[in-house]
Amino acid sequence: MPRWLWLPAVAAYALVALPVVGLVLEADWARMPELLLSRSALTALRLSLETAGISTLLCVLLGGPLAAVLARGRPPGLRMLRSLVLLPLVLPPVVGGLALLFTVGRTGWIGRTLDLWFGISIPFTTAAVILAQTFVAMPFLVVSLEGALRTAGQRYESVAATLGASPATVFRRVTVPLVLPGLVSGAVLAFARAMGEFGATIAFAGSLEGTTRTLPLLVYQEREVDVESAIAISLMIVLVSLLVIIVVRPRAAEGLR
Repeated sequence: MPRWLWLPAVAAYALVALPVVGLVLEADWARMPELLLSRSALTALRLSLETAGISTLLCVLLGGPLAAVLARGRPPGLRMLRSLVLLPLVLPPVVGGLALLFTVGRTGWIGRTLDLWFGISIPFTTAAVILAQTFVAMPFLVVSLEGALRTAGQRYESVAATLGASPATVFRRVTVPLVLPGLVSGAVLAFARAMGEFGATIAFAGSLEGTTRTLPLLVYQEREVDVESAIAISLMIVLVSLLVIIVVRPRAAEGLR
C-alpha cells in the first residue's frame, strides 16, 4: 500500500473520531448518572429502542423482498425503481417527514381515507415514529442485501432448481443462507440509522414525551435548557450505536468469509 495513503486516511479518521472525542471531553462525568437515569432520558431510551427495533423488523420483512426483486427480477423501469428506493439516502430527512405527513396525515390522500373510514390518525403517534424511521432506514438494508445477492451469484440456486426444488424452496433453503451475513449487516445499519433519526420524526411525529420523543429529539430539546444533559444523552446514543455495530457487524463480516 502506498505510504501517501496514510495522510488522507488519518485525516478522514480524525474527521469522524474527533467530534466524538469532543463530546467525551465536554461531558460532566460527575452528573452523568443523574442525567442518564432521569425519567425523561430513560423514557426516550425505551421508546427509541422499541421503535428502532420495530422499524428494523419492517425493513427486513419489506426491504428483504424488495432487494431480491431489484437484484434478481427484471421489472419494467428497474433503474427508476432503484433510484426511488435509494432516494431517502440523499433526501433531507425533514423533507421525508413532510412527504409522509402529506401522504398519511389527516389531509393526505391515504390519511384522509384512514381517518374517514377507520378513524385512524397516524401523525403525532408512536406509529408515526416507526414509519419515519422505516422510511429513512430501509435503503440501508436494501443496498446491503442487494449487493450480497449480486455477489452471491446464482450457481447454487441453479443447481437446486435442476434437482427439482421449487422457487420458494430454493429461496428459503439456498438463497437466504447465502446472503444472511449481508442481511444481518443491513439490519444493523438500519437499526443504527433508525436510532439516530431526527428530521423526519420531528416533522411527521412531533415531540411528545413517552409517545414520539426519541433520544435525538430529547437531545434537541435539552440543548436549549441543559447543555450537559444534551451531551450526556448524545453519548448514550453514540454508545448504543457503537455496541450494535461492534457486537453484530463483525459476525456478519465473518459470515461473508
